[in-house]
Amino acid sequence: MHITRNRPDSRRGPAEHFTGTVWLDELAAPPPPSRLRMFSVHFAPGARTAWHRHPHGQVLHVTEGEGLVQRESGPVEAIRAGDTVWIEPGEAHWHGAGPRTFMTHLAVVEAAEDGTTADWGALAGADTYPNCC
Repeated sequence: MHITRNRPDSRRGPAEHFTGTVWLDELAAPPPPSRLRMFSVHFAPGARTAWHRHPHGQVLHVTEGEGLVQRESGPVEAIRAGDTVWIEPGEAHWHGAGPRTFMTHLAVVEAAEDGTTADWGALAGADTYPNCC
């Protein structure tokens, strides 16, 4: 067993992967052979990810606020505190805050054998949300 009492500083989400103000807190990155990664991601109103995919899928658990998630060719879905989203391996998607509120979620992924956790795409259309929340 290992208890982590100190973690890395919060860091801004990189502009090539996020639009708007996003902060990332790494919560867990156990040593090999584990490939688990867990982050707390804080989105300002209207902020979101670029389109992306995860090699082994992703679990999102919303801890506060309201947000949006969409998979390729699917509708934009509202998500709220307490909701959990399972994103299939290789499924193109984006997620972020709704237009009027902050949103924080836990993001859990398993890295691929080469250490990558996501394949990132474009931010096209990142500033347009339907008024769904």
